[in-house]
Amino acid sequence: MAGKITVSTINDSSGVLATQNGMTGIAKAWVNFNGVPSTPTVNSQFNVSSVVKNSTGNYTVNFTTAMSNSTYAVHTTGTENTTGEIARVACIYGDASTGASGKTTSAVRVVFGATNAATFFDSAEMNVSVFN
Repeated sequence: MAGKITVSTINDSSGVLATQNGMTGIAKAWVNFNGVPSTPTVNSQFNVSSVVKNSTGNYTVNFTTAMSNSTYAVHTTGTENTTGEIARVACIYGDASTGASGKTTSAVRVVFGATNAATFFDSAEMNVSVFN
């Protein structure tokens, strides 16, 4: 028997869209934000409760619904901030001296910089996607 079921929303018992947790290969969280203000401005998001600016170019993205584990993949991008940058670098923040990871089930910490700069920078458009 062939058929089609159409519903507006399918939630599991936690209230999260069931297909978010039940499908692999789709983003479990993503955010586009302006990192220039002292409190970042979230332009658009999915499963992100807030973005906190820790310092210039250093942000914590907090998830509305936690990831099932901290072995998720993170993709980050940012727009050019100033003239003369060779390449933008965006990565997960971690502390090699203590072994602290920038990823937990409830948040990910990311930094943005440039290959020709010794410091991090803020940008008007930054993007973080999480796949778990």
